[in-house]
Amino acid sequence: MPVQMKLIAINLDCPDPLALASFYQQATGLSSHPKSDADFAGLNGDDGLFIGFQRVDDYQAPSWPDQTVPQQLHVCFKVEDLDQAEARLLELGAKKPEQQPNKDKWRVLIDPAGHPFCLVTS
Repeated sequence: MPVQMKLIAINLDCPDPLALASFYQQATGLSSHPKSDADFAGLNGDDGLFIGFQRVDDYQAPSWPDQTVPQQLHVCFKVEDLDQAEARLLELGAKKPEQQPNKDKWRVLIDPAGHPFCLVTS
């Protein structure tokens, strides 16, 4: 029988927690955690999910799709319109790698700290 668990937090290492929290806040509309600071910042979702961003000295961004510095985790976001969501995220500072495994169904983008994340259609 599976353990009953609810995901309540995702934390990402990064060099600048406030900047990365700002990127994801603008991208998702989640609210800033009131105790965010230069070492640890966070966003609160209405459903109780917390996304945290923690400062790591000498942070090395993943080198996706190359695995020289492997990704440890990536996050997927459901969107209605891939092109529209991609354009907005690129305006906010995301990067788009050349390699796109299935660009009609999902898009891989890289956040300002180098974490890959995906946009998927409904």
